[in-house]
Amino acid sequence: MRGDRVSIAIPVVRRRSPMIQRVLATRIAGLRTASIPSILLAAAAAMASCAPLDDPPPGGDTESFRAQREALVGAIAASGVRDSATLAAMRSVPRHEFVRPQDRRLAYDDQALPIPEGQTISQPSVVAIMTEALRPSPGMKVLEIGTGSGYQAAVLAAIGCRVHTIEIVRVLADSARTRLTRLGYGNVVVRHGDGYLGWPELAPFDAIVLTAAPETMPQALVQQLAAGGRLVAPVGAEHDVQSLVLLEKDATGRVTTRHLLPVRFVPMRGGPH
Repeated sequence: MRGDRVSIAIPVVRRRSPMIQRVLATRIAGLRTASIPSILLAAAAAMASCAPLDDPPPGGDTESFRAQREALVGAIAASGVRDSATLAAMRSVPRHEFVRPQDRRLAYDDQALPIPEGQTISQPSVVAIMTEALRPSPGMKVLEIGTGSGYQAAVLAAIGCRVHTIEIVRVLADSARTRLTRLGYGNVVVRHGDGYLGWPELAPFDAIVLTAAPETMPQALVQQLAAGGRLVAPVGAEHDVQSLVLLEKDATGRVTTRHLLPVRFVPMRGGPH
């Protein structure tokens, strides 16, 4: 179980919207007419590649980032995501804050991107599908397994959920906690630990989301799901196409599962498989 994982819906066909194309064209035109010597550009790029993920981007949430984010969310809505709370949260969360400095120009492309420790931040459209499937609402208590850089937790927090998130890689847990605090997501609590165990002292949870794939659904997590709750997880073997599963528990405790779409995530790490 590691971080915001490689999350690829299969098949995936992506086109940049006209708005994104215009934004990129403006950036390219600006570079062509810039008077900065090429050696300074190379030095700046080298410095950016060495900068830690926690460094805030110059200028913060710029008009360009906001335009790209709006275009991305518009494309996600057009693809079938309808939940207004999910879409509003994805419009508000600055994804460029959750990627490496050298990848900020790609933050609003619909693709997974690398983060430290050899991990990734998930594809935005998959984050939207998983978030919508939880039926999130303000005040909902959510358990996330696999914090990564904190993007999925931030989306849930922006909706008003109380998020408890577990990350097995300590450096990712520590950096995500710092980042989420810096960005004002005070309703997220980050723990370093084994996600297979869940967070029993805080159970039950109204919703649970996994960002790495166990081979079978962890029963400890099912037990920690409240009656009437929803659990969304990729399930399957590491080298196979996995199934994004929606598990629902009714008021009597009866559990039903439904396949949402094929995906491919890295395996969930930790204790009993």
